[in-house]
Amino acid sequence: MAPDSGGTVLSREEVDRSLARFGAEHEAIEISLLALQDHAGRRLLEGADLTGATRDRWSRAEHVITRLWNDFDQLTDALETARELRARRRDPGRDELLQLSMVLDGATLGVAGEDGGVEHLGWAELIGRMNTGYAEVLDLLVAADVVWSALPARIDLLATELHRLRDLAHSVGVRPGAHPAGDELTGITEELTTLRAEVIADPLAFWTPAGGSSAPGGGRPDTTRYDRAARALDDIRREVDAVIGVRKDAEERLIRLRDVLSRADRTLAEARLARGEVLAKIAASEVPAVNGPSQALGEQLIAAADFRRRSQWHRLSPLLESLEQRADEELRRARDSLSAVTAPLAVRAELRGRLDAWRARVVRAGRGDERLLAERYDAARRMLWTAPCDLRAAESAVLRHQEAAADALLPSAADSTDRAAGSRGES
Repeated sequence: MAPDSGGTVLSREEVDRSLARFGAEHEAIEISLLALQDHAGRRLLEGADLTGATRDRWSRAEHVITRLWNDFDQLTDALETARELRARRRDPGRDELLQLSMVLDGATLGVAGEDGGVEHLGWAELIGRMNTGYAEVLDLLVAADVVWSALPARIDLLATELHRLRDLAHSVGVRPGAHPAGDELTGITEELTTLRAEVIADPLAFWTPAGGSSAPGGGRPDTTRYDRAARALDDIRREVDAVIGVRKDAEERLIRLRDVLSRADRTLAEARLARGEVLAKIAASEVPAVNGPSQALGEQLIAAADFRRRSQWHRLSPLLESLEQRADEELRRARDSLSAVTAPLAVRAELRGRLDAWRARVVRAGRGDERLLAERYDAARRMLWTAPCDLRAAESAVLRHQEAAADALLPSAADSTDRAAGSRGES
């Protein structure tokens, strides 16, 4: 409560302490207001053509700044008055202490209120109001200054990189209307131009405040749109690098493609010849048909060579990638076809080898002249070495010979008894 003639009066020591404290506060406030006056963000805001939230907040901030200086003038007048009163006498009396108490501890500071009227506040209340207004203005200045310091410079650097990349892209045929990356470059150029203008006009639209209570200016610039443009530019850079890479090794890749397709054609030709041989030599066997070479791949290879000759690298790049994949698939298809066609010959060769192996075992055992074994061997051999060969019948004949040979090679019961008796006689 403000002291009056009947209220509590500050003592001389309390007056001196209040004067010292208020003097220090007054000096600190003056330094802060002067710093606010010279803040880079304030100078930029004063000269900018603002829009949106920044325009609205700056309009209020200008009013707050004017009020802060007016309040400061009130503080200055009150402090000077108190100092003059205190300087009159070394040991002030009750009336002088009462006057000092009214100035230092009473609601005697008349300042403009929010509604345009006059409010009477004490020293501490006015300083609290000034601190709130100062924090509000400083938060705006710091946010605008940080955004202006960060984003436009980064946008300009990205725009410079974009112009360099656009010139490089044009040199290899990546242009708007001719290549999707050329259209994307145009879109990024327009986005960066728009983004920079919006950042300059409304920096607070690109500011993300820190959550919770924080000091004035707490937060960070919102770089979402900038980051998106930067990532898109990186994607285009990789696309252009790929096109340039095609220009460097196009001839080598075309030679490899011709070689792969040539091997595929030769393999298919070999498969067609093998199919005729199999049909002549193997009976009762399903032999798959052999397709001819891919005409579409041959036509696309001619188109790729034409793109290289006319330096249309942006068209050659995707075509080469597709051709390389499809050429490898064509070679695998040809090899699979050859394997499928010659499978019956491989089966016949395996049966021949098995028959001869069992015949050799029988001869080594001294049983080759036995009639049953000889007859079954001759029957199986005639089937396997006669064209056309019936693989199913031949396999059955080989199996019959194998079974007879296996039985002949088993030791008989009589042989086992004779060997046992001989062993006892020797002992």
